[in-house]
Amino acid sequence: MLKEFKNFIMTGNVIEFAVAVIMAGAVGAVVNGFVNDIVMPVVGMLTGGVDFSEMKIVLQAAVAESEGVAAVPEVAIRWGAWVNTLVNLVIVGFVMFIIIKGYNKMRKPKEEAPVPPAGPTQEELLAEIRDLLKK
Repeated sequence: MLKEFKNFIMTGNVIEFAVAVIMAGAVGAVVNGFVNDIVMPVVGMLTGGVDFSEMKIVLQAAVAESEGVAAVPEVAIRWGAWVNTLVNLVIVGFVMFIIIKGYNKMRKPKEEAPVPPAGPTQEELLAEIRDLLKK
């Protein structure tokens, strides 16, 4: 039973799926770095030096105690981080589109199954039965 389980686990599809999950995590980290460190600074420069990762709407400011320790943390809507995430999503979606399009071009087209020869029609069969009954 253990051998059967091992054969099931080690099939090509499971290994390919595991590799895909690991690669997706790595690509996600690369894309995050690309968006945060390359794309968004350029977008910020084009919009007048705005750093989108720090853009937020403060709903409640932080209340500080002595020595700079926050007694009440800040409550804010971080819409700039959300913009970074949207840019990230668009880039990942575009890359996945290109990868899938390339994969579909490389894949061998499936051959269509040959059409079975058409048998006699219902009228032909009835005519044959009629002719046999006349004999």
